[in-house]
Amino acid sequence: MDKVKRFDIVALGELLIDFTDSGRSPDGMKLFEQNPGGAPANMLTAASHMGFKTAFIGKVGCDMHGSFLIDTLRKENIDTKAIIEDKDYFTTLAFVALDENGERTFSFARKPGADTMLREDEIDINLLEECKIFHFGSLSLTDEPSCSATLFAVKTAKNSGALISYDPNYRASLWADQKTATDKMRSVIPLVDVMKVSDEESLMLTGCTDYFEAADKLLSSGVKLVSITLGSDGVIIARSDKMEKFDAFKVECVDTTGAGDSFWGGFLSRFLSVGNAIDEMSWDEVRKCARSGNAVAALCVQKRGGIPSIPSREEVTEILKGEI
Repeated sequence: MDKVKRFDIVALGELLIDFTDSGRSPDGMKLFEQNPGGAPANMLTAASHMGFKTAFIGKVGCDMHGSFLIDTLRKENIDTKAIIEDKDYFTTLAFVALDENGERTFSFARKPGADTMLREDEIDINLLEECKIFHFGSLSLTDEPSCSATLFAVKTAKNSGALISYDPNYRASLWADQKTATDKMRSVIPLVDVMKVSDEESLMLTGCTDYFEAADKLLSSGVKLVSITLGSDGVIIARSDKMEKFDAFKVECVDTTGAGDSFWGGFLSRFLSVGNAIDEMSWDEVRKCARSGNAVAALCVQKRGGIPSIPSREEVTEILKGEI
């Protein structure tokens, strides 16, 4: 008898503080605002806001930042029982500078950060067996023991029937070099069912110069559905039978932090609502998933930070004019 799937989405990966550029003090010193974030947590927050049951697997430090992050996820109705507080390592910090267009550059305090120290034996296997979707990103692949723990989690969840979702989130400063990053980020793709990747990352991973060609190459690796986010230009959704670009909602961007994550949370939420397998959805259902994702992302970029900027279900319903 199949095990009951108690959770809609379980994610594993980095849970960190984004210290976001917040102007200058009266003395001219740069100010940074403490924002809870980390790509997997941002995505889960979007899904949680849409009414789905979510849980996070990861590690933070036994410090003020770790406590703040766990409290934040609890307030977002994300199950935190599988988050470990480690007294030997500090919670990872990311300092984020914004340009005039809301685009970001990063500087990480992660040498090592607690998130990279998650071990295979610390993972709650029940969560992997009890989720409909298991999501992970590439930041947990940068170091050991978190890389081996992530691979163990992916394989366990897949063997338990979960849909495997992947976000290859490239941060150059966290890798020895781009080739190392590309090889490692590519290595897990054969295990993946659905994939969200940015425009730049899609070209880096495939060696292509065209986004549609990149999508086709990723599909040929066995992925059932590929989403290539294009920022303000929208998103390309590709499946073996069709590819299409969907325009973004036109809004004023304040901060792009969490935009792709919130898109994916909105997309996966609509997918769960549809209830059909990825390769059995009609293209109209795929279109609705993309539109829901675009709506969540459009609302997200109008606010600062990662988790704090994720919109409510009511806000998404309003921008979609009641389509969900």
